[in-house]
Order: sequence, then C-alpha cells, then structure tokens
Amino acid sequence: MPRTILITGGAGFIGSNLAEHLKTRGIADRVIALDNLRRRGVELNLARLREAGVEFRHGDVRAETDLAPFRGRIDVLLECSADPSVLAGYDGQVRYVVDTNLVGCVNCLELARASDALFLFLSTSRVYPTQALRALRYEPRGRRFHLLDEQPMRGASGKGIAEDFPLSGARTLYGTTKLASELLIAEYVDMFGLRAVVNRCGVVSGPWQMGYAEQGVFAHWMVAHVFERPLSYIGFGGKGLQVRDVLHIDDLADLIDIQLERGGQPAGEVFNVGGGLANSASLAEFTELCERLTGNRLQIEPSPEVRAGDVPIYITDNEKVANHFGWRPRRNAEQTAADLCRWTETHADLLKAALL
Repeated sequence: MPRTILITGGAGFIGSNLAEHLKTRGIADRVIALDNLRRRGVELNLARLREAGVEFRHGDVRAETDLAPFRGRIDVLLECSADPSVLAGYDGQVRYVVDTNLVGCVNCLELARASDALFLFLSTSRVYPTQALRALRYEPRGRRFHLLDEQPMRGASGKGIAEDFPLSGARTLYGTTKLASELLIAEYVDMFGLRAVVNRCGVVSGPWQMGYAEQGVFAHWMVAHVFERPLSYIGFGGKGLQVRDVLHIDDLADLIDIQLERGGQPAGEVFNVGGGLANSASLAEFTELCERLTGNRLQIEPSPEVRAGDVPIYITDNEKVANHFGWRPRRNAEQTAADLCRWTETHADLLKAALL
C-alpha cells in the first residue's frame, strides 16, 4: 500500500472526502490535500481535514512551482482538481477552466512521471457529446424520463451509457478539457509506462458537497429545501422529468480503495463510474425525497427553455468497472438524500454563512 498520497483539489467535495477516508482508514501513512481554495465553501473542509490528520497545502495545479515540492516524494497522485461547471466559459472567460482542467492535468502528469507515482484521474461523464446524449431514445413515464433499450448508437441501452459511446461532437469546455486530459494520460501510459486509471464519474453526491445548479445538483436541491430557497425545473418541459444517476461519495471511496490495491492495473483503462440505473432519480422524484425528509414543500417554478450543455437523461452503465474490480454501488439514492439532509441540518449555520 502507498506511503504518501497527494490529492489535488483536496479541499473540494470529492477530494476532501477521499482524503479523510484514506487517512482515517490507514490506507497511507501521509495524505496531503492540495487546493487553491477558489471555490466558495471549500474552506469549511479544512477543519475536518486537519482533525483527520490530513496535511493541507495551499497551492494551484496551474503552477508547476506549487507541485515541485512533492517531486519524488509521493507514491500516488489522486487528481481531483477541476473547474466542474458545465457553464464554464459561456461568459467568454475560458482561461481558468482550460488552464485548471488541462494545463493542471499536464503538470500533475509530469509530477507523477517524475515520482514514479500511480496516477488516478477523476474524469467526468461530460466527456460524452451533448447532442449525442440529447439524441437518445427515451419516453416520459410517471415522474421521470425512461431510457429505451433500443438506441440509435452503440454504447447506449436501457442500462445507460457505456465507455464505447461515440465521442464526436461538442460537450462543454468542462467535458472537452477532461477528455483532452484523458487522451494525454493515454500517451503518458504508452510513452513512459505511467501507471494510470481514469474514472469517468457521473453525478457524485453526499455530505460536504457545496452544490450549485450547474454542478452538484442533488446537494443544491437538498440545501434549497432545508433553507426554503427558490428552485426551478429548467428545460425539457419544465416538469423536472430529467434524470441523473447519483453515486454516494462513500461508494466512490470504496472503488478507489480497490484501485489502490490493484496498483493501477489495468494501466490506462477508462471506466464509467456512477450510481447506475438502480440509483437514478428525476428532479421531480428527488423533490419528493427532499419534501419527505425536510417537511418543507416548495413552489418550484417551471422554466422550459433548455440551457446550453443540458441533457434530459444520463445514467451510467457500470458493467465494465464491475467486471474489472468486482465493485458496485451499495448506497441508494434514498440514503444519499438522507445523508445530505442530515449533514445540511447539522451544519446549517456554517452553510448559511458560506453559501446563502
């Protein structure tokens, strides 16, 4: 097992949860979280990282000098850093998302290569093109859209999206920079023998997620219900029928444990990682969960216009990752919602100050 793990984006939702998990489980002697603290609310994670024994370093993956002190001193680099917003760049400001997601990945790859470190990369389901996802065959049933078994392209079925889904087309700057990073990782594996695994994550959620409408939607939905904040059903008829699968952060941590045990084998492989069909929910269905858990009922306004980058349905086909690692999610959408509700209510004062 590794002696020292560096987690970039280590104060963010995924990075901080994985850091705490890896340290408290004794999976590594040292766990170091590097973060630039740019995202609003991530500063709330610093106290619990410190309490867990995780070392925090303020730094930015865009700056090689911030990564240089770790050269030759780490066994694993867990690359969680990202500007994860699907709306990034639509305001014309593209440099931060490109420099963070792509240039930052190159800097991390160079650090891993110089250190002979295992490289675990958290990518995204947003690598799949928007128009191709919108072209999926689905139909409304009850309170949600349902994927049909017969689809117009490979890699899609009623079980969701598999790794061989077509990649031609536009996909947001967030998705494009992550896909470009995946291609670079493949070159480092081939050219330098880098040990690397890519996880294309769907929606990941759970405690300590500072959710927003464009990223972390389930946490955003729960926070809005707890604090009785306004919400809208945006796009696709404005009824909240759009569907995502949700992966509990603890299930992702379980997968990372297995991949560490395997030492990055099979090297260079790409895996779709998500909650899967059994752990999917529409916004309307998740609203019902939030109402039941919080006792609050909101008047959610319809906004039928579809935003750039939005898709009506995305569900992860986990067959490949299950076959390779014997891993499947163990926590359902109801447990994720309950954990989000409990965490939000417990930390209400902190969240009000940081997010509202």
